[in-house]
Amino acid sequence: MTADIPSPGRIVIVGGGTAGWLSAATFSRTLGMRDVTLVESSEIGIIGVGEGTFPTIRSTLAGLGVGEGEFLRSADATFKQGVLFDGWATGADSYFHPFNMPIGGEDEALLPHWLAMEGQRASWADSVTVQERVIRAGRAPKRVQDPDFSGPMNYAYHFDAARFADYLRTISLAAGVRRIEGMVAHVEQREDGDIAALTLRDGRRVEGDIFIDCSGFRALLIGKTLGSGFVGCGDTLFNDRALAMQVPHDRPDAPIRPYTLATAHEAGWTWDIGLPERRGIGYVYSSRHCSDDEAETVLRRYVRPGGEALTPRQLRFATGYRERQWIGNCIAIGLSAGFFEPLESTGIMLIEAALRMVGDFLLPAGSASDTAARNAAARRFNRLMTARFERIVRFLKLHYCITRRTDTAYWRDNADPASIPADLQDLLAQWRHRPPSRFDFTVDLETFLPPSYHYILYGMGFETRLAGGIGRYPGGQEARAAFARVAGASGAAVSHLPDHRALLDHLRGRQPSARVS
Repeated sequence: MTADIPSPGRIVIVGGGTAGWLSAATFSRTLGMRDVTLVESSEIGIIGVGEGTFPTIRSTLAGLGVGEGEFLRSADATFKQGVLFDGWATGADSYFHPFNMPIGGEDEALLPHWLAMEGQRASWADSVTVQERVIRAGRAPKRVQDPDFSGPMNYAYHFDAARFADYLRTISLAAGVRRIEGMVAHVEQREDGDIAALTLRDGRRVEGDIFIDCSGFRALLIGKTLGSGFVGCGDTLFNDRALAMQVPHDRPDAPIRPYTLATAHEAGWTWDIGLPERRGIGYVYSSRHCSDDEAETVLRRYVRPGGEALTPRQLRFATGYRERQWIGNCIAIGLSAGFFEPLESTGIMLIEAALRMVGDFLLPAGSASDTAARNAAARRFNRLMTARFERIVRFLKLHYCITRRTDTAYWRDNADPASIPADLQDLLAQWRHRPPSRFDFTVDLETFLPPSYHYILYGMGFETRLAGGIGRYPGGQEARAAFARVAGASGAAVSHLPDHRALLDHLRGRQPSARVS
């Protein structure tokens, strides 16, 4: 936790859930601010279906000054080392998007030589990192002796979203955040358009200097009050509904997958994640390509047996983002700023990215009261967040548009060039003749770095024919040696890492269900 720093003024957060309480915890514990108020109503439940995270969550939690074991217990969390995609390319395929970077981070130099080994090679992920074999063996990403939030494998978490929000609330309140229970009835604006205060349904008035809109899909402040338009992405990313279930394990010591399983279906895909006591399973689908009843049939067919008596929860959403997420003294964070389907777990990561920028742009003394400085910060924030949203759309679409499935209208429509953003079309046309280059990416704007594109492209079986042949690319001997090192190290990595559930039991203070060392 940092020492107190000059405050930009009174911070008022509207809405709880993960976005609201992670904002409150960051402001109070990481940034050391002492005038933070959160307004939430128990009448409004949290969305609570997003249970996966991105590796950035580890530095976020470390910045809050919490212990990893405490977090694992409080949020009912497990480790996540990436995503296993089943059936996305042909309907009968499987590939892994691991969190580990390729060996040495030099995949751009290795990729041409891997492409030239056609017919004599392992998968791309298996060629450049041991992590695929680690997770297929059910291993944890770290060992008992490793420090909090670190280990030999890169990792994130799965957790119970409601319990995570409760945990963030607890540590925020302990850090001095004030919580006000109440429903916002009116938003009072000053003559210059800034928000002056909130009036609650019972007549109480909450004044502030900076307002953080975490009101979810309602976008109460940024949308309804300040009029920021919504940029819809539904013509590119078709999925607009989800059905979710919480399915108990069939036995207390059931293995827990250390990854998200994403299985393609007729009109969407299912997520399947393991928590200590249950699996979180949901079907994300396009209402243009199947009915709700058809979607429920798909979900129940996937869950069987074990879900017959369960009632799925439905979530309807519009995919896209606000034209401006920061207007005047109001900043939208979380669902109020934008939303994408849970593919690749972008939701909480976008909250983290926004909070980091707010910390950098808003906190210098005077920036909140200096209108010119604050407006300059808002313009930069909006440019950077919009660029990040655009690039996420491109990356998520990549998962769909290079499919070779033609069995349903959903997959045919996803491969239709009319649904593919122009910049992605241009990249794919070039990548048919050369590997992706660092010049294809503006790294500071990318949520997903080039290695992630490589894992998806070549996991899906995308074909790159090297124009001019492999002779254009030096380092063949070094590349073959690197591939050999990975292959040789995989067995040792598996043997040196503990069983996933056993390590979780140990870190959560329970009797391990298997040996952890």
